[in-house]
Amino acid sequence: MRLCAVSVDLDEIPNYFHIHGLEPSKKAETAVYDIAVSRLSNFARSEKIPMTFFAVGADLARRESAEALARLHHEGHEIGNHTQGHRYDLTRLARDEIERQIRGGADAIEKATGTRPTGFRAPGYVITDEVFSVLEDLDVAYDSSVFPCPAYNMAKAAAILRIAIQGKTSRSIVDTPKMLLAPTVPYRIGAPYWKRGSGMIELPIQVTRGLRLPFIGTTVTLAGPARAKWLAKMCVGEPLVNLELHGIDVLDTDDDLHALRPYQPDVRVTRETKLESLAAVVGVFREAGYSFVTMAEAAKKFS
Repeated sequence: MRLCAVSVDLDEIPNYFHIHGLEPSKKAETAVYDIAVSRLSNFARSEKIPMTFFAVGADLARRESAEALARLHHEGHEIGNHTQGHRYDLTRLARDEIERQIRGGADAIEKATGTRPTGFRAPGYVITDEVFSVLEDLDVAYDSSVFPCPAYNMAKAAAILRIAIQGKTSRSIVDTPKMLLAPTVPYRIGAPYWKRGSGMIELPIQVTRGLRLPFIGTTVTLAGPARAKWLAKMCVGEPLVNLELHGIDVLDTDDDLHALRPYQPDVRVTRETKLESLAAVVGVFREAGYSFVTMAEAAKKFS
């Protein structure tokens, strides 16, 4: 069995300013729903693949965003829960607030689409045993937050330190290094969650075989089509390729993101090149015999 699931976190643009310790710009603050969603929908249609979109509940208070999400749902894509407020510090909150964040996101998605989400992804790929406990209490079917990638986590920690040295505060936080011991393939969580057990199904964020390089939207779009194909081939052979993207992965500077250009190298890459890279990756897995599924379908297969 060879499956590939392509998912997209619909983090709106202010979140990227928060990562860099910046005050959000009013320009393009809803570009993910206003621009990226339709590009991703068109991409999925042209490639004939289903996708899973993880939505933030608070964004859906805006009618246009809720309607855009509903269209994705009606097109047959899965909608997953990315919390109510995209709190990067979700794991540091009290249990009742963690539950409010998760339940609130699910409620908002159900209101917008008519269907309650069954999957969850934590902001910033940071999760804990307590968050998993809340997910199980809320009957969430699967999680996809664990990212056992040494290179990514070292780069993230270095970026947070660099921002602090500049006198700013990033809202991003780092996970426990023990998370790097987690399996890189689908597994049932144990206690602690980075060990195998009999708990809920976890679909880890994708890393390449061997070197465990990050295989996510940022690295794929920055790599360009040729190198993106090389990264994809390093994942061929895995039972599930869980390619995680963000809405910003199909946006560029011309989408009014000039203020992010000095801080986000990926917005300097044209959207045409980004989409070409994503298409090249899809082509690698299709040629290797992978079937494209939603995250929920993948979770059922591996549960």
